[in-house]
Amino acid sequence: MADPEKAMLVEEAGDDHEDMSSDEDGDKKENAMATASQLLKDPAVVAALQNKLGNMVGQNSGYIQSLPAPVKKRIKALKKIQLEATKQEAKFYEEVHKLECKYHRLYEPLYKKRAQITAGAYEPTEDECEWPSDSEDEETELSDGVKEKAKIENEKEGKEEGKKEDADVKGIPSFWLTIFKNVDMLSEMVQEADEPLLELLQDITVTFSESAPMGFTLHFHFKENDYFNNPILTKEYEMKCEPMEDDPFGFEGPEIFKCKGCSIDWKKGKNLTVKQVKKKQKHKSKGNVRVITKQVKADSFFNFFDPPQVPDDPTAEVDEDTQAILTADFEIGHYIRERIVPRAVLYFTGEALEDESDFEEEEDEDDDEDGGDDDGSDADADFDPSTAKNPECKQQ
Repeated sequence: MADPEKAMLVEEAGDDHEDMSSDEDGDKKENAMATASQLLKDPAVVAALQNKLGNMVGQNSGYIQSLPAPVKKRIKALKKIQLEATKQEAKFYEEVHKLECKYHRLYEPLYKKRAQITAGAYEPTEDECEWPSDSEDEETELSDGVKEKAKIENEKEGKEEGKKEDADVKGIPSFWLTIFKNVDMLSEMVQEADEPLLELLQDITVTFSESAPMGFTLHFHFKENDYFNNPILTKEYEMKCEPMEDDPFGFEGPEIFKCKGCSIDWKKGKNLTVKQVKKKQKHKSKGNVRVITKQVKADSFFNFFDPPQVPDDPTAEVDEDTQAILTADFEIGHYIRERIVPRAVLYFTGEALEDESDFEEEEDEDDDEDGGDDDGSDADADFDPSTAKNPECKQQ
């Protein structure tokens, strides 16, 4: 029969041994974690790890290849069905475009009336002007005594004459220039030298191409001016609305693939898209130095009407720099057509910008959770063209 005391000693010894083993394992884990932590602080190690993970993204797991032949055939059948669905989707977008053209014709009389008011060709009636605004709400909250006092002060300071001058102002001055300055992607293009000419921009209209190729044209209507002879500058965009043969499943709807500007008939010495620079040249043998004047391209909004040339074939390759310029151009053209022209007054007052900034802030909050940065830039909805100073910026 086993000695109970001896058994207890053996058990205690076993317990001590297990505790020591557990401590050793814990130390090993802590050491490993400390080593890993030190390695992750090394930029070279982190870069190598990111590169390795990046190479793994999108790699085929081999599951599809491992499936039996009958199953692979069924997958091909599903792809053919998917292709037919994609073709039907393209027809759907064609119908949407026709519907858009139909309703654009209904919008046009409203846009014409808007242009007449902004240009001062039509004075809206009292009923047409009946719309609550923040300033009017604040005015109704003032007491009668405060209003009477303000009226007396105005009379004393001779403000009545100023009111008369205000009444002589026609239309809405700087309507489109203010919009351009309020919208970031446009304000980046506008140079200080462009502003006097953009002050004379009376309207932007859109026409749609219903038949192939699908597309639209932007028309910029200008007052008679000292810069160019064109009454209207145009920018035409062509869209494709069919799956590509080499990548049919990449189709996501109509896509701009080509744009064409117009020739601006600049008056002598008024071309804002070029500038004169002086360069020194030294004679190789005589050593004489002469100064020559050379014409180079200048940053200007009006470069918008001279986009890079692209091949007629939408599948043709375009170099990276040209593609970057075109991508920005397509985005601007689409934004003017889709957002600015239909909601011009809201971009003038800044209300449309507030809605967009709220959405962007929500995105930024999500990005911050993932370690993103927020530059905190906001568009100025209260831009005053008479006092603004436009910083230099690069033309897109």
